[in-house]
Amino acid sequence: MKKAELVFIPLPNIGHIVSMLEFAKLLVHRDDRFSVTVLIVKLPLLEDSAVNTHIRSLSASVSGSIRFIHLPQLDDPQLTSNPKTVFDATYLLCSSIKDQKPLVRNAVKQLLTQFESSTRLAGFVLDMLSTSMVDVADEFGIPSYLFFTASAAFLGLTFHLQALHDHQGVDVTELVDSEAELVVPSFINSVPARVLPAVFGEKQGGGSAAFLHCISRFREMKGILVNSFMELESHAINSFLEGPFPPLYPLGPILNLKHREHPDHDDDDTNMDIMNWLDHQPSSSVVFLCFGSHGIFPLDQVKEIAQALECSQYRFLWSLCQPPPKGEIAMPRDYTNLVEVLPQGFLDIGIGKVIGWAPQSAILAHPSIGGFVSHCGWNSILESLWYGVSIATWPIYSEQQLNAFHLVKELGLAIEITLDYKFNNGLIVRAKEIENGIRNLMKNDNEVKRRAKEMKEYIINTLIEGGSSHTCLARLIEDIKINII
Repeated sequence: MKKAELVFIPLPNIGHIVSMLEFAKLLVHRDDRFSVTVLIVKLPLLEDSAVNTHIRSLSASVSGSIRFIHLPQLDDPQLTSNPKTVFDATYLLCSSIKDQKPLVRNAVKQLLTQFESSTRLAGFVLDMLSTSMVDVADEFGIPSYLFFTASAAFLGLTFHLQALHDHQGVDVTELVDSEAELVVPSFINSVPARVLPAVFGEKQGGGSAAFLHCISRFREMKGILVNSFMELESHAINSFLEGPFPPLYPLGPILNLKHREHPDHDDDDTNMDIMNWLDHQPSSSVVFLCFGSHGIFPLDQVKEIAQALECSQYRFLWSLCQPPPKGEIAMPRDYTNLVEVLPQGFLDIGIGKVIGWAPQSAILAHPSIGGFVSHCGWNSILESLWYGVSIATWPIYSEQQLNAFHLVKELGLAIEITLDYKFNNGLIVRAKEIENGIRNLMKNDNEVKRRAKEMKEYIINTLIEGGSSHTCLARLIEDIKINII
């Protein structure tokens, strides 16, 4: 093989695109015969300025081995022809991506005209929601690979639920939030239905059916690349050795550990203020609370968190963001006046700092951080383990409830505050529960802290030559070469 080009089609969402682009960088750095073209699709529900900022930053830092093509935006026929119909967000995303097929086809045709005679189109690398693009890859006679941005355990659950739906006629939507316990091969313990991702319960708007259809196409892949590693998820990864699955390549952790830019903040000023405060705190003394790019709470819950922090008497750094106006689809924003949302006198207790957007990776790297109260997004989990910081679980959306269960019950890597909290379900986690979780998290002699430090060492070893993820990437590269027709 002289040169090979891969076409990446990520979901233009910051939680998905960052790790996929980091994999692209890893691949071309490992083998300079590879190059990558990233097709950026524009979707009606994902106008994310953070994605555009990240792409601009990456474009300026990589060589010509990675290039970006921005596809034009299409009107969404579902929204324009059925304005009064309530569709689920997952259904709309999958439908919108499917509508992009002609644009992708034309972009790839144009790309082929630019190839040198020694360059071969080696395949598509797809997001979990863009698997409809397998059809386009098939038209060009090239293989498709799935880049799965979540855990291997969750990947196993998706296959299991899809099989229940397709082969046993199970209505998966009726399982979500039921009292059922599921025996899933990628989990050691039975999985309570209350921690299943909400998308599987989205019946009326079509979200569950759309996601299950995406999953059904996972089996058509030449390989599945998962952002995990053997030392973290050995049981889940080994569960794929039996059964009709494509080859699995655990390549993680794949992370962007640079301080993430936020399009609405002056990063230097924000970081300096936060880091200066952390510099004045004792080692491992601060509990960091941060709930992801969509992590928001109703005011009643905000007050319970504040009460818990005050009663715990631990130093804290709390990233608190304001929900968008009711009915508006937008990213959370910083509060303009924290006095209006926090209990009277809370800002004067003198043991912590409340901030808006947080440079999460930089904070987790700071030696004063002793624990992380997290929404349990998979990227955040990997970042925390990278720095050896123990976690307390507070999931909010997506597959985070499943991740929280996985961390606490399967891996012994987290303290439980809640496993099944979901935004907008009307439940309030009370201050005493939060306080107890923080106290258990911050104990110096707990087993979770020991396990987090141990996992940090595993991560170092898995990525170096001879490590499991380093070796797995070499196997993937060889398999891509073999699969080129």
